[in-house]
Amino acid sequence: MPKSFDLTVIGTGSAAAEVASRCRDSGWNIAIIDSRPYGGTCALRGCDPKKVLVGATEALDWTHRLEGKGIQANGIEINWSELMRFKRTFTDPVPKSNEKWFAQAGIEMFHGQARFTGPTTVQVGSDSLESKYVHIATGAKPVELKIPGQEHVITSTEFLELEKLPSRIVFVGGGYISFEFAHVSARAGAQVTLLHRSAQPLKGFDPDLVAMLVERTRKLGVDVQLEAEVCEVERSGKRLTVQTSTSDGNRSFEADLVVHGAGRAPEIDDLGLTEAGIEHDKRGVKVNEFLQSVSNPAVYSAGDCAATDGPPLTPVGGYEGGIVAANLLNGNQRQASYPPIPSLVFTIPPLASVGLQESEAQEQGLSFVTHFERTGSWYSSARIGEEYSGYRVLVEEGSGRILGAHILGPNAEELINLFTMAMAGGLHSQEIKEMIFGFPTYASDISFMI
Repeated sequence: MPKSFDLTVIGTGSAAAEVASRCRDSGWNIAIIDSRPYGGTCALRGCDPKKVLVGATEALDWTHRLEGKGIQANGIEINWSELMRFKRTFTDPVPKSNEKWFAQAGIEMFHGQARFTGPTTVQVGSDSLESKYVHIATGAKPVELKIPGQEHVITSTEFLELEKLPSRIVFVGGGYISFEFAHVSARAGAQVTLLHRSAQPLKGFDPDLVAMLVERTRKLGVDVQLEAEVCEVERSGKRLTVQTSTSDGNRSFEADLVVHGAGRAPEIDDLGLTEAGIEHDKRGVKVNEFLQSVSNPAVYSAGDCAATDGPPLTPVGGYEGGIVAANLLNGNQRQASYPPIPSLVFTIPPLASVGLQESEAQEQGLSFVTHFERTGSWYSSARIGEEYSGYRVLVEEGSGRILGAHILGPNAEELINLFTMAMAGGLHSQEIKEMIFGFPTYASDISFMI
């Protein structure tokens, strides 16, 4: 006998929990499904556990940068197994905590792979769920590498569960996952190689700042190989060999571990969307401005698995979940609109970006002034021994609007939020210059960047 609900939510991450919570608060009968432990990518397999590892390596790096400047760094190192135990104090409680909250809220939970068998009917194991609406928020997964030996490559999820860090690690791809974990691994004592198939990694970030970060990464000891396309991964006993094609011919790299960092794709392949009449493409479920399926009006979708205009970031998933909840409860009244949204790479130093790149502003025909400078000699960087820092800020001529801000350096992840607030609040460059900031602080540098 099918079980009936007002709403079935597929997924338990930020884009899912927001919808389930708000609709349940309004008295709806809710079912929620996840094939993995409850909590979603960010809390269990992404942002949060990654930042724990980054925090430890920040402490180590800070100490080494100040060695000979009043700090004795002898014997300071990362104990990987202890660090992973510390990481688990944050991740291990999450599924139980989520399930407890859902149970107390009266939301019925199901564990297993969800698959549509009709427009609003979802099968989970032996249970058939029928509902008035379905919300798809299944997130993303690593893209298929489509190379021989792909089975020998682990994902970022598995990397975050390593009990012991191997001696030699190869990261496939030059995105934020590879760079972040390469920085962690190298500082934890591993010999690290990063392979990227094009000339510029970290697409979407300022090219000059990316070049500085690549230089910093190489100085750390990471072998960053650009224009090196991975063709095959071979295993011989415990040894792995990564075969690549480069502009100088074929090259091979030996490793004890190979990690996938070559991008992610919507996790929708196993949902049976065609059976439910739900149009989708490589970007995810096709939705309209209300985040409603363009082909099945009873279905909504948000987060990394939806083909929206928002970037695939956790805060965006939560925001889009709020849009879906409002439209489910009140009819389609709220449209998704995307203010300036910062993107971050948690390397050391971090890289941050919000708004337009210089090339994008040029393509739009905007008239603007570019402020660019390396800031390793600025007090805020020099006092902590960070040589690699810089910024690029685009200011529209005439209006003084901040069109884009891009930062590499200490506290870039916080500085970019101040630029984001200025852009969202419509502050112009002159207004920012006239502000009196606490000094000496990283924020006080902003007036010199515009």
